[in-house]
Amino acid sequence: MKALRHVTRLLVFASVGLIATVVAAATQATPQKTSAVRAVTRTPASATAATNQAPAPKPAPRARLTTPPLPNVGFPPVRPMDIVRATYDFAAQYPEILSYVPCYCGCGSQGHKANDACFIARRDQKGNVLEWDTHGFGCTICIDVAREAMQMYQSGADVRSIRAAIERKWTPGYGSGKTPTPLPPPAKKTSH
Repeated sequence: MKALRHVTRLLVFASVGLIATVVAAATQATPQKTSAVRAVTRTPASATAATNQAPAPKPAPRARLTTPPLPNVGFPPVRPMDIVRATYDFAAQYPEILSYVPCYCGCGSQGHKANDACFIARRDQKGNVLEWDTHGFGCTICIDVAREAMQMYQSGADVRSIRAAIERKWTPGYGSGKTPTPLPPPAKKTSH
């Protein structure tokens, strides 16, 4: 009977310890995600304020380009998978944005010309993705630059404003790793 009581106590202590560990882990994970969301949501507002312009209207929906499934890279990505997935999807769907946004991780030495190359290896003539570049899975700079560009675009910023905001933020600390990215085409003038 004493042995049964001893085992029961051990199970109770083990259960309490497990619950405490789970609660502690959940508590630590929540602030990081919240601060990451806060940081991302501040970027578009600061980009708009920096240009002293009213935000442009949200982009109109358009037909989606096709993409292959994301590859299994054999290591955990540097950001949560939902962020990685959304970033790769943005790179696939909006080449007219990320092909004019520099990357700052030094990937120019791998032949990358802009941030889109960190995610897209090949496209067909219609722009559909044929092959992913897995570099973005393992690089926080690539993901963060693309994610900031995505947030600004979704808030209505145009490619020139996005590039200017990215360059203002990233060039001071990471300029030596900047890709040789072409400038976006001039904005189309509207006649009144």
